[in-house]
Amino acid sequence: MSRPGMTRATVHVTTAATARAHARSVVQEQWESAIGTACEEDVIDLLLVVSELVTNAIRHGDGLAGFDVTPTSDGVRISVQDNSDVVPDMAYGSGALPVVHHGNGYGWPLILRLAREITIEKRRGGGKTIGLLVPLRPADRRRQGAEQPA
Repeated sequence: MSRPGMTRATVHVTTAATARAHARSVVQEQWESAIGTACEEDVIDLLLVVSELVTNAIRHGDGLAGFDVTPTSDGVRISVQDNSDVVPDMAYGSGALPVVHHGNGYGWPLILRLAREITIEKRRGGGKTIGLLVPLRPADRRRQGAEQPA
């Protein structure tokens, strides 16, 4: 559920870099303005998940067809659309990393470890949408050097 006053941000992206930049801007402009600064470790997790999803759509999903970022009270909901009906083999796996690395195979385990509420839905006319929530916590202001009450 989105917070009151929050808007769904949609942007046309063509690369993982532009998707990461947009996701960070949504956190800074919309999520943080409502509750304070987001925990930087959680933002790094968000950017990693965004990068993996967009890169997978480009490399394995016959191209990126859409990218949405929606702030919620629990974090940021990401939606990535591609042009392939194929669901990744590891999509609903345990999150265990592959034993042998053959050039790919680490992205989905990382996504499974860092995101929640993962859904994969086929799109009308072909392709699929992968949606998920990356949790964000408010930063501990004491770590950021904020003054402590006396």
